Amino acid sequence: MSERTEPSQQQTGRTAAHDSAFLRACRREPVPHTPVWFMRQAGRSLPEYRKVREGIPMLESCMRPDLVTEITLQPVRRHNVDAAIFFSDIVVPLKAIGVDLDIKPGVGPVVAQPIRTRADLDRLRALDPSDVPYVTEAIGLLTAELGTTPLIGFAGAPFTLASYLVEGGPSRNHEHTKALMYGDPELWADLLDRLADITAAFLKIQIEAGASAVQLFDSWVGALAPADYRRSVMPASTKVFDAVAGLGVPRIHFGVGTGELLGLMGEAGADVVGVDWRIPMDEAVRRVGPGKALQGNLDPAVLFAGREAVETKAQEVLDAAADLEGHVFNLGHGVLPTTDPDALTRLVEYVHERTAR
Repeated sequence: MSERTEPSQQQTGRTAAHDSAFLRACRREPVPHTPVWFMRQAGRSLPEYRKVREGIPMLESCMRPDLVTEITLQPVRRHNVDAAIFFSDIVVPLKAIGVDLDIKPGVGPVVAQPIRTRADLDRLRALDPSDVPYVTEAIGLLTAELGTTPLIGFAGAPFTLASYLVEGGPSRNHEHTKALMYGDPELWADLLDRLADITAAFLKIQIEAGASAVQLFDSWVGALAPADYRRSVMPASTKVFDAVAGLGVPRIHFGVGTGELLGLMGEAGADVVGVDWRIPMDEAVRRVGPGKALQGNLDPAVLFAGREAVETKAQEVLDAAADLEGHVFNLGHGVLPTTDPDALTRLVEYVHERTAR
């Protein structure tokens, strides 16, 4: 007689969250209310976040499971959001494989030796779960605490990671990145392919540890024309989505300034397409086409305008998404650092109340 197999903690956590409003919306199923979460909800604007992070560098804070757990849970406790977003940074897997980089306050990720030649590719080895044990441990702690609230894992998309690696840090014009993409398309393709493997491995680690959904952040891809995206970026993003397609969790794709790319981003393979604030949701529906849920898209700056204005603009988003089969309410980008946390709490309450079914 075979032994009875007990469900793992990861399976138990994901099963508990399976019928949450967030996951139902991602699957384009009926929901009790429109679910809400905020990009960058874990951190920055919360005084309790600043308190626990005091004196601790960003990358170190991403590698301490106790701290990651506390920071991830803070906005869930405070705002009653419908999903938690794992506290980390898109450059964590690069740091884990030995890339010499740091996150400098007020600047962002800075890479000591930019990658611009074929020989530089040798510095990008494969990511193994043993490189990021703190991620697996933190997600185990989180799923035990979150119960029916789903946890979203995430990673940086190949283009955005490549931009940091090639430029050596944040860039306004991405001139070195585009020079490599146009000037040496073979090296560019090999770089993005390697980054796709690293990104896919990082997402798999999070899913296997218990994440209920994953989001691919392509923060800088809005700098590209659609033809360049299709030819030079989309294959790598598709490779990432394909790699996790069989793991049973919704896949979200988000970029900034991507109004002209929304249809292509949907084609890349995500189940949910994130929309920034530059176009209304009904137009985003038209551009993305059927078969996808959408996420977004209140302008983060609206939260500084007072309660009445916030509710008016939030209602505009809800009205524009009224006919959408699957809507996750979010900001059109991350929470700004000086946002009043109470404005976020009130916004969650408003969306829940206005969309209760």
